[in-house]
Amino acid sequence: MTGWGRPDDREPFGRVVDRTAPRGWVEEAIRLIDADAQRSADTHLLRYPLPDAWGVSLYFKDESTHITGSLKHRLARSLFLYALCNGWVDENTTIIEASSGSTAVSEAYFARLLGLDFVAVVPHSTSSAKIALIEQQGGRCHYVDVPPDIYPEARRLARECGGHYMDQFTHAERATDWRGNNNIAESIFAQMRLEEHPIPEWIVMSAGTGGTSATLGRYIRYRRHDTRLLVVDPENSAFLGGYETGDAEYTTGMPSRIEGIGRPRVEPSFIGQVIDRMMGVPDAASIAAMRHVSARLGRRVDASTGTNAWGAFAVIAEMLAQGRTGSVVTVLCDGGERYSDTYYDDGWVTAQGLDPAAASAVLDEFARTGAWPGI
Repeated sequence: MTGWGRPDDREPFGRVVDRTAPRGWVEEAIRLIDADAQRSADTHLLRYPLPDAWGVSLYFKDESTHITGSLKHRLARSLFLYALCNGWVDENTTIIEASSGSTAVSEAYFARLLGLDFVAVVPHSTSSAKIALIEQQGGRCHYVDVPPDIYPEARRLARECGGHYMDQFTHAERATDWRGNNNIAESIFAQMRLEEHPIPEWIVMSAGTGGTSATLGRYIRYRRHDTRLLVVDPENSAFLGGYETGDAEYTTGMPSRIEGIGRPRVEPSFIGQVIDRMMGVPDAASIAAMRHVSARLGRRVDASTGTNAWGAFAVIAEMLAQGRTGSVVTVLCDGGERYSDTYYDDGWVTAQGLDPAAASAVLDEFARTGAWPGI
C-alpha cells in the first residue's frame, strides 16, 4: 500500500477526519423553501391617509399578507434556511421552538412543508386561538406553568429527542441577511423608490426578538441612508430599560400584554447600537392606536401595529412642529382577526385595567391638527 494507506505511516501530513454526508435532503429542503417564496408576492406598502397640507406621508408595510399571516413568516423562513445551511437539521430532526405566538405558527408551517415534526413550548396561559393556529399548521404544543421556563424547557426537549431548538431570540438577528435577499428593509426602500419622499425620515418598529430592528438599522447604515430608526416598546418590556442603561442583562421579570412584542429580558438579538431612538408606549395607547388605525384603513390590525402607529404619529407631529416634510414608514405586523376576544373586546380591555379613552382623544386631536402632547 502507498500514501495514507501504508500501515506503518498512515498520517504523514496530518490527521484527516472526514464527515462528508449526503446532502440530497438538505438541498431539496432549501429548494422547497425557495419555491415557496417564489410563489409568494411581496407584501404591500399601504399609504395611510394624512392631510395633504401636512406634506408628510405615512406608510404601513403590511406583513399580515404573508401566508401565515404575520411578520414572523420572514423570520421563520430565515431561521429554517440558517439551520439547514449550518447542518443542524436533517430529515429526521424534530424542530423545537419557545413561542406561543406568530413565530410558532410560521415555523409550524415550514416544518410541515419539509415533513418535519414541530413542537412549540408554550405557557399554559396561551390563548386557545393561538394553540389552534399552531395546530392547524401541523404543530404540537408542550406546556409549561411559568412563562420564563419556555427557554430551558425547549432546550431540554431538543436535547432529549435529538431535535433542534430554533431559538428565535438568539438567532433572529443573524439568520436574516441584512444586506439584502429581499429582507424587509430592502423591500421597503425598493417600494418607496417612486414616492414623493423616497428615503424615509423615520422607520418605526417595535421589538419582539429584536431581529427586525437589527435588520432595519444595519441596512440603513449599509446603504448610507439618512433615515433614522425609532424602536417603540410596550409596558413591562426590558428593551427600553436595557437601551437606556446600556445593560444587556436588564430584566423586568414581567410579560408584555401586547402580543408579539416586548420581552421580560433583553434578548440576544436586540442590537441597541443600530437604533437612533426608543420610546415607551403605554398599553392603553397601543390599543387605542390599533383601533384608530383599523377604522381609517377599513380593516383590523393587531395591537403591536398600534404600538408602531403611536410612535409613527409622534415623530410625524415632531416633523410638523419643525416645519419639515418627508415620509415615515412603519410595519403592520399582524391582522386583527385573531384578537376579537381580547384587544377588540371592551370587557377584556377593562378587565386588564386599561382605559384607552385618554389615548383615543390624543389620536383624534392629532388627526385634526397634527399636534401631539409635549411637542
